[in-house]
Amino acid sequence: MTTFVDRVELHVAAGNGGHGCASVHREKFKPLGGPDGGNGGSGGSVILTVDSQVTTLLEYHHSPKRKAGNGKPGAGGHRTGAEGADLVLPVPDGTVVLDRKGNVLADLVGHGTSFVAAQGGRGGLGNAALASARRKAPGFALLGEPGEAGDIVMELKSVADVALVGYPSAGKSSLISVLSAAKPKIADYPFTTLIPNLGVVTAGSTVYTIADVPGLIPGASQGKGLGLEFLRHVERCEVLVHVLDCATLEPGRDPLTDLETIEDELAQYGGLEDRPRLVALNKIDVPDGQDIADLTRASLEERGYRVFEVSALAHKGLRELSFALAEIVSQARAAKPVEESTRIVIRPTAVDDAGFTIEEEDGAYRIRGSKPERWVRQTDFSNDEAVGYLADRLARLGVEEKLWKVGAQEGDTVIIGPDENAVVFDWEPTMAAGAEMLGRRGEDHRFENPRPAVDRRREKQKGRDAAEREYLAFEALSSGREAIEGDDED
Repeated sequence: MTTFVDRVELHVAAGNGGHGCASVHREKFKPLGGPDGGNGGSGGSVILTVDSQVTTLLEYHHSPKRKAGNGKPGAGGHRTGAEGADLVLPVPDGTVVLDRKGNVLADLVGHGTSFVAAQGGRGGLGNAALASARRKAPGFALLGEPGEAGDIVMELKSVADVALVGYPSAGKSSLISVLSAAKPKIADYPFTTLIPNLGVVTAGSTVYTIADVPGLIPGASQGKGLGLEFLRHVERCEVLVHVLDCATLEPGRDPLTDLETIEDELAQYGGLEDRPRLVALNKIDVPDGQDIADLTRASLEERGYRVFEVSALAHKGLRELSFALAEIVSQARAAKPVEESTRIVIRPTAVDDAGFTIEEEDGAYRIRGSKPERWVRQTDFSNDEAVGYLADRLARLGVEEKLWKVGAQEGDTVIIGPDENAVVFDWEPTMAAGAEMLGRRGEDHRFENPRPAVDRRREKQKGRDAAEREYLAFEALSSGREAIEGDDED
């Protein structure tokens, strides 16, 4: 049964934003009370947060799909939809987040450090928020944006100051058990250590952590044994300790050969060339162990290594080794630059940045940019008024003008967004998109300011007076004609 996992692939999906509401206030004696549609709530985000109580990625190995809550849609009466709940995933200290291509997205070190793995979608605006002096009663609302979704890879790299490396059964677990309070599994067969063990060592005024890395064998950097899985756990260590077995009975093995083999594997893995090394000749308490250590020590010192003869069982040489490690760790900590307080980095938009780009692709024009793509996602294309509003927004951004400049002609194909969710249409300059049935796009003449009632009464009275004058004139004309006809008869 799997008890320790230090690499997982996780599918994360943020919550979708809620749709805005298109509503008109209705009340007795107020048939046209104005728009009152509320905004949709934003979707929840997926956030990775370092938790010092978590030591493995096992939970995500069993449940590799995680999704945050969706935002709720808005409602009439200016009611805003509820926001979706963020999904906070606790991860161990030292977790590295990568994409599927291996690019590092975040290196999470330190309790409380967070990273937004998937951003929640924005909620759509209701028609109350879209109303303006020109657009008094929008008959549409904006859709909520879909939340981000994708696959990430999480790798755990132990945060330790010292790493014990060496062949299986070299005595690394025994050594960490006597240097610290760690209680790793110890047995007289290889590969008893299946997970990195961490221990805390106090040497004088210096406190540091030490990691017991599972045994390395030739070919570990190419995947043999357990080495490739756990070599990443030595990357953060300030100093490496070669634990060499002075009592091995395997043919072809001796401390110098073991050292060369492990160094070769570390070199092939890469990135560890600058780490200081110490050598611990272990098991000097067994028969012939001390003799082999005496024969090997001079050769190791000639190569530039500091050598310590130790025995985990007899507790020999441990004090000298622990204080030597404390000295190196203290020097490494002092050499690190002091971390400054959080700085706010302001990156102003370039003067010539239009917010979008237009590229010609196989006779079509593709528009890319955060604003145009977001506006397309928010548009309800079943509503002509909403489409007209999108056209107005694009025109104000300068898309139509830029299309003219790059040589686009009426009827050319225009694509907005990437291939997976692009919108394709035939370009019609200054198109009304059906929204001008109500006048200008997004306007409704029903909500124009009515004239005062006294003005309407005056106009009615003027109409009646004009009609009466016309009638009197007609009567006078008729009387005159009758008189003339009577004279003619006489």
